[in-house]
Amino acid sequence: MILELPRGRRLDLSSPLVMGVLNITPDSFSDGGRHIGIAAALAAAHRMLDEGATIIDIGGESTRPGADQVSVTEECDRVLPLIERLCAERDCIVSIDTMKPAVMQAACRAGAAIINDVNALQAPGAIEIAAAEQAAVCLMHMQGEPRTMQLAPTYCSVIDEVSSFLESRVAACVVQGIPAARLLIDPGFGFGKTLAHNLELLAHLPRFQLLRLPILVGMSRKGMLGEITGRAVAERTAAGLAAATLAVCNGASLVRTHDVAATVDALKVADAVRRAAQALSAPS
Repeated sequence: MILELPRGRRLDLSSPLVMGVLNITPDSFSDGGRHIGIAAALAAAHRMLDEGATIIDIGGESTRPGADQVSVTEECDRVLPLIERLCAERDCIVSIDTMKPAVMQAACRAGAAIINDVNALQAPGAIEIAAAEQAAVCLMHMQGEPRTMQLAPTYCSVIDEVSSFLESRVAACVVQGIPAARLLIDPGFGFGKTLAHNLELLAHLPRFQLLRLPILVGMSRKGMLGEITGRAVAERTAAGLAAATLAVCNGASLVRTHDVAATVDALKVADAVRRAAQALSAPS
């Protein structure tokens, strides 16, 4: 599977790849405040690239439950200098993690190739900007909005509802001029879901392959892993590796993580096993 990027670039997803998380925020649930300042943020980005990340996902506004909103100006002030410097210093793929159309546009013009939107381009003008900038887009499902999404999430069928939502957003993008070759989908683990919902999504991830698009997953250090293991945020690496491996075995093409080096190794093993299974099942 190939993801089309701006300026004629193409990303080969025949093997699972890693997206490194880089939040330039004071209040993100795992790394809030750790990368404030261009020097610290750049060092973190270079480290993740050296560890094997293919994409650096840069965010300037926390989307954790209960997070406060920030203005367009403040979000741009946080992310744009980093995107510009990183793209100047490394030949890498940068993703902008934002819900705001104005930030999407500014980030793409600064060098970002992917828009990672937890709101699936539902904000007025978002689809038009993504189409105009020829960006690749990750469409994520979220029930509600970040400040209140975990208060009481309910579904009649989480698989059916998430799948139907993503299918409708893909259709909306295609109608507005964003080809399917530029789209990714993300079921949105932890975004308006209970632990039971998250586990059901992970177990039935192959259902989302019916949309014939690359699947991105993000479970790194999230509350679902804490509920299962009882461990604090900083102690969830092993649980995150297990979740990432299961996701890849169930069809995920991209894994978004804070723990890049360990995840790269885990996905190499999962991919090797997957390829061995394919070889055994191939007609002789």
